[in-house]
Amino acid sequence: MIEQPYVMSDRVVMITGASSGIGAAAARLFAEHGAAVVLTARRREQLASVAEEIEAKGGRAAYVPGDIRSGEDVERVVETALRRFGRLDAAFNNAGYGTLGTELHEMSDDDYDAVMDVNVRGVWNCMRHQIRAMLGTGGGAIVNTASVAGLIATGVGAPYVAAKHAVIGLTKAAAASYGDRGIRVNALAVGSTLTEMMESAIAQMPGVEQTFFARAVQKRFAAPVEVAQAALWLCSDAASFVTGATVPVDGGTLAV
Repeated sequence: MIEQPYVMSDRVVMITGASSGIGAAAARLFAEHGAAVVLTARRREQLASVAEEIEAKGGRAAYVPGDIRSGEDVERVVETALRRFGRLDAAFNNAGYGTLGTELHEMSDDDYDAVMDVNVRGVWNCMRHQIRAMLGTGGGAIVNTASVAGLIATGVGAPYVAAKHAVIGLTKAAAASYGDRGIRVNALAVGSTLTEMMESAIAQMPGVEQTFFARAVQKRFAAPVEVAQAALWLCSDAASFVTGATVPVDGGTLAV
């Protein structure tokens, strides 16, 4: 029995998309449970602010601005974890990008490329470099942010649905490949969450929240920390026999 499943004081965790929303909430939560966190996102000032907040409270944090679409940027983040803290034990690949409302036949090549590059290539880049580091230190745990759109067509843009299905496929493939080498890989099927992106969508399209609530059992948005808590569990020893899974954090959207 694991008496203290969320004690992460011996863990080093990489978090992407950590400048705001779910990623920033996860950075704070993992640090509160003792982990050293290595944060990355494209927005330098916001990223630095999250890291400085954690350190001001006695936590351990490093940050590396970068774009997960670039393998070189991702490699630099992983190298920072190894150089600063000596290892990489867990990763929460949370960064993502989506578009709202545009029908497939009206989407541009640029829209498609942007969605696929961030959500699929980004996770691919992250796992390649994270797994290499974890193999060198005996294993680890990776959590990829997918979406309910990775399991069902939700009415969002078709490339986003395709991209999140691909994230789940990458998750399963990595779990199957590395499970016997001590690396667990899981995904979160995230439902509607009140992030900056969601707040922007609501501001642009008043009343759109009812569209997001239509399928959910709980008629509300998730707070970012509610998603972060699921990531913490999957990265902890409490989930030691969980791999290759897609865990819904969706207010019951997939239940009906």
